[in-house]
Amino acid sequence: MRTLIKNGVVVNEGRAERASVVVDNDKISEIITASVPPRDIHFDKEVDATGCFVLPGVIDSHVHFREPGLTAKADIESESRAAAYGGVTSYFEMPNTVPQTTSEEALAAKLKLAREKSHVNYAFFIGATNDNVDMLCGIDPHVVPGVKLFMGSSTGNMLVDREAALRRIFSEIKLPVMAHCEDTAIINRNMEEAKRLHGDDPDVAFHPQIRSAEACYESTSLAVRLASQYGARLHVAHLTTARELELFGNDANITAEAVVAHLLFCDDDYKTHGTLIKCNPAIKTAADRDALRRALTDGRITTVSTDHAPHCLADKQGGCARAASGMPMVQFSLVAMLGLVDEGVLTLERVVELMCHNQARLFEVRDRGFLRPGYKADITIVRRGEPWTVTEECVQSKCGWSPLMGHEFAWRVEQTMCNGRVIYNGGSFDASSRGEQIMFR
Repeated sequence: MRTLIKNGVVVNEGRAERASVVVDNDKISEIITASVPPRDIHFDKEVDATGCFVLPGVIDSHVHFREPGLTAKADIESESRAAAYGGVTSYFEMPNTVPQTTSEEALAAKLKLAREKSHVNYAFFIGATNDNVDMLCGIDPHVVPGVKLFMGSSTGNMLVDREAALRRIFSEIKLPVMAHCEDTAIINRNMEEAKRLHGDDPDVAFHPQIRSAEACYESTSLAVRLASQYGARLHVAHLTTARELELFGNDANITAEAVVAHLLFCDDDYKTHGTLIKCNPAIKTAADRDALRRALTDGRITTVSTDHAPHCLADKQGGCARAASGMPMVQFSLVAMLGLVDEGVLTLERVVELMCHNQARLFEVRDRGFLRPGYKADITIVRRGEPWTVTEECVQSKCGWSPLMGHEFAWRVEQTMCNGRVIYNGGSFDASSRGEQIMFR
């Protein structure tokens, strides 16, 4: 199958220009920058992208798809479908499922599930524990993006709180280490005090005081110190505070992620959204949100992802102690970031850097993340047009809700192509589509 995507504005590697993209089977074969492609080339299919922007498929390097073990909330089929609707063609999934992905056997089982069920491309982080450093050092670097490290606030045995284990992880593991940084002791003290003052389940408005800026900074600064000491490759997940940003920008091996929710919401939004926007680390002040937005363009934030983490609505009831933390975001992340383009926060070219190119560079993804000849044809076509509103009916995630319900967007995803195959097109979806395992390095 030879496909021509014509008449669109191609946004790729810092440039936006009118061009055509030629796709042969599952790969890009040519980018034609002339206004009219040569007439003697035969195409099996033509896609008219007039009025649209043609982007590399988004790589979301931080999602929780809940399978195995938590499939009442979400599963690989439903969440990869939501990803396709949102222009996301590849995802890296986190290890805190049941069982946790902290062994090679658990990783192999997840890869098997994804081969059978995932509509878009997939990879899985391997999780660190206090006791599995030897296994992590021997993991095949071609099949995982990196090691996920919970340096605080985790469940089960995934909290790595022994100094010896932390030092071994940062000194011996050569893969990127993606760290969740919150200081558990500080959080526990804050929760105890909040319960003393406000009862056993304090209102969600107290969430950013319990999972505080101090808790984030203390843990993030420790991770940065260890990475700097041992020359490790550290990527700190979901920064939430202006103070943490001071730790980044000086060392190419030490990078930071922002997630969409922390770029959209601030603590004032708990009044209207309540526990629907409860997540860990907590959404913090408007000043912190605005600092994160500025860092999107000055080099301190390297990637933007979602921390997509669905829960059943019943699990979101209660306050700081009882309501589950996390929200589904993968379907609307790209249009939300394009909304920030309209607000003047960043450029469209920078969105592509943060959501496509930098993920590919940082995690050394093979042949994806760019529109280049020889690369896989993972392509997203977007258009700015008539405003539309997020409703329950359009939500594809299995949990059936979104914190963005009622939000109006001007941008929409018109088409998602994964490995040269159109899997989403103007509201229609190819349920038979299956993604490929992402390879690295």
